[in-house]
Amino acid sequence: MSFSLDTLAALATILGTAIGVLALIQSRAWLVLTSLFFVGLALAGGLYARRERLARNAASTVIEGYSIDSLNMANLQRRLDRKFVIQSAEHVAQIEGEELKITWKYSGYCGTRRVSAFDFSIDSAAGNSFDELDCVAFDLGHDPTMARPIRPLLVGPEGISKKITVPLAEPLQRNQSFGVLLKCTLPQCITAGTGYYISSLSFDQARIERCTVRLQFIGAPPTWVRVYDCSRPRSPMLVKSLTPARQDQDSWEYIDVVQEAPGQSTRVYMFWRALV
Repeated sequence: MSFSLDTLAALATILGTAIGVLALIQSRAWLVLTSLFFVGLALAGGLYARRERLARNAASTVIEGYSIDSLNMANLQRRLDRKFVIQSAEHVAQIEGEELKITWKYSGYCGTRRVSAFDFSIDSAAGNSFDELDCVAFDLGHDPTMARPIRPLLVGPEGISKKITVPLAEPLQRNQSFGVLLKCTLPQCITAGTGYYISSLSFDQARIERCTVRLQFIGAPPTWVRVYDCSRPRSPMLVKSLTPARQDQDSWEYIDVVQEAPGQSTRVYMFWRALV
């Protein structure tokens, strides 16, 4: 039979109380010490159980009854990047059928003595392996014409939230400006009905001057697009609904611009679309 930490804490409290009462009746010092031990054990167990419960709740994100599994996993693994100071972030998500193409560009300057790689986190509902993703990156600071493509490397285990690193063409020194661009195609990532795209910032700085997110739908337009702020520790909060900023015969683009974006923040772009 197994017991939860809350149950064990309650049992320890009851046992400690009973021993304490007996100690008062018997006036035995060892009984008093034993009761204090069980009470202390109960308090420690209760505090630990509460911390674990809060951690699980903070890592769980549900929007409109839809569990954002990749974000839940990313929240458990997220680490702040302390190597760079980001001035501008640009995310483009192109959705066509079940395929998602992302283009991420960051620019700023090096914040530490020497850096040789830039890290990304790719979160999606699909469980594609890293080898299935068509990923390429460019060190724009040392290769502005993008003549030398860089193959990103997987860091850590496979999963719906993947950590990858991009080796830079040349190491950066403190205060040296940089630009890095990542292109990645995730096949069979979006299904009919409710879908989402995650835009996360995980940098050790208070604000980023400008963050731009562009959602481009090819072929089938969404019925609606809603933006949720999922920055921890608060619950997801509806920020706005987006309308097309541009549309052609078979493409629709939605744009979200955030000035002075928090350095640690997450926005989830929910949409509903019928595949044809």
